Order: sequence, then C-alpha cells, then structure tokens
Amino acid sequence: MRDEMTETRVSLDGILGPYDCKLDLHHRWNGWMSPHFTLDTVRELSAETIATANDYGWRETDTIHVIEGRADSPDTVHVIDTGLTYEINEDGDTAPLAITVRIPWRKLDRGGKATIGKLTPDARKAARRSKPGGRGAARAVVVHARWMYFEETGQGADIVEPDTEGLFPVGGFEWCWSIHHWWCVCGADRRWHETECLCGQTRDNQPPLAEGAVQEVARLLRTLVPKATSALVDFGSGLARVTDVFAGDTEVDMADDTGPFDTETLGEADEVLRKAVDRADCLNDLVADWERIPHKRTPHLYRIAFPAVGQ
Repeated sequence: MRDEMTETRVSLDGILGPYDCKLDLHHRWNGWMSPHFTLDTVRELSAETIATANDYGWRETDTIHVIEGRADSPDTVHVIDTGLTYEINEDGDTAPLAITVRIPWRKLDRGGKATIGKLTPDARKAARRSKPGGRGAARAVVVHARWMYFEETGQGADIVEPDTEGLFPVGGFEWCWSIHHWWCVCGADRRWHETECLCGQTRDNQPPLAEGAVQEVARLLRTLVPKATSALVDFGSGLARVTDVFAGDTEVDMADDTGPFDTETLGEADEVLRKAVDRADCLNDLVADWERIPHKRTPHLYRIAFPAVGQ
C-alpha cells in the first residue's frame, strides 16, 4: 500500500455509497479514484450491489459477495447463482448464469488462493455439503462478479485480494468512484477529507441546514450592518432573494445608491439560501420553522431571525 493514502469517502454515480475508505489521491484511473475498504464496509457494499441487481437486473450489474469462514475451516464450495441462464453456442444451448467458489480455508494464511469456476452439477452437490465450521480466527473471501461479461466470454469474476492493511480495493481501476463532498453552511462544497472550509467552519460541527443558512446569511449581512437582526426572503420566483433587512424594528434602506448594502454582499446571501434550497428535500423542509409573512405579491415570503450577536 502506498504511503500517501488518505482517509476519505467515495460514492459511485449517486448509486452506491458514500463509503469510508482509504485511497491515493494522485493514483487515478481515467480521473476516477481507486478506494480500499474495510471488510465491514465491503459487507455494506455487497448488500447494496445485490439489492441493485435485484431491482435492475443481474445481467446489467456487477455484484460483490463476501464469503465467511474460519482459518481452520475445511475446504468449501460455494455457489453464487443469479437464477438466470445464458446461451453458450449458436445452437441455443444454455448454461446457468452462476459461478462456484472453492476456498481452501486452512491454506489461505500460507498463500493458498480461492478459485472460481463454472457451475456444474457436481459443484452444486459439493456446495450443499459444504459447511465452513471451525473455531479459528475469522476469515473472509471477497468475490467481484461481472455478470454482463458471461454472455460474451463465460467468465467475469475475480477474487478481490486484500492489501497489506487488510483493506479491499473493490472496483479499483474499473469503477467510476468519485470522492464524496460535504456542504458548509457558507454554501461551499468541500471534498470529504478536507475537514475545514475556507470560511473557517469545520465538517463535523455543521449545524442543521436551515439553521446554518440563517447563520451564514447573518454573518454576511452583518459585515455591512452589524446591528441586523432579521431579514425577509422571497422564494416566489424559484430563486431565494433577500428583499428586506431589519435592525430591531427599523427597516434598513435597501436602495443601491443610498443604502449600506452592495450587490456583492446581497448576492452572496442569496446564493447561500439558494444552495440550501437545492440541498433540502423540498422547500417546505427548509422553511418549516421560519415565520411566513402574508403578501399579496408572493406566497413564499419568510422572515429569518438572526442569532444574537456573539452566538
């Protein structure tokens, strides 16, 4: 394993993950990452790939399988069967879309390897008799099955070998893994391992979405009006916009030529709110605790109350 491994999180096309992992930030495959996972994470990944195959079809899906045993278990045979078949020749003969995995548990610590083969009647019988018992140290074999290749080659599965730290490089140099991002209350997104934002906020101390958005808007507006206590926000156009700012009961002059605010500051505040809307499941979730202000021109005008100065 490389010395420059970084602890972070990755996800796959918004379908799988995010998962904790280690990876080399500079070691990429066509721009994508090659993560290494703990066995517990591989178990989660396995369950998710199998669920995806059940939902969208095994022929179109790679699946990950974890086979558990013991260091002193007898040799075992395991069947991974999709329940489907594929044609093996032009005469229309078919074979099961399945594989067998033979595992010499007692030899794994001495360099022995699990092997993968096609499913045969004898292998299925052997699998029924296999019971990986024993009382030795827990062991696991990880299988990566690429079912879409079986119809072309009759092959497409490998054993995923652990690295020197016992981590498994599932999908490395093959799947389009990307680094997971987190959102700061200031509206910026950062890569998961970048635990501090440029604004000074940290990843692990982020407030709830609505609260964080209000805090950041307050910080921005108070750079020009230190006594600002609340603002009105209009979501009626589909884009959040700060329309009015108050200092106590006094309405702050919002005119470009006479008021204290500039376009850049108001624009930054609007952008924080717009990004909060994008991240929320729906607008109602974001504004649930905000005061709605009746207005004949817009049905989506809300007052956001700023935290007291110093909080």
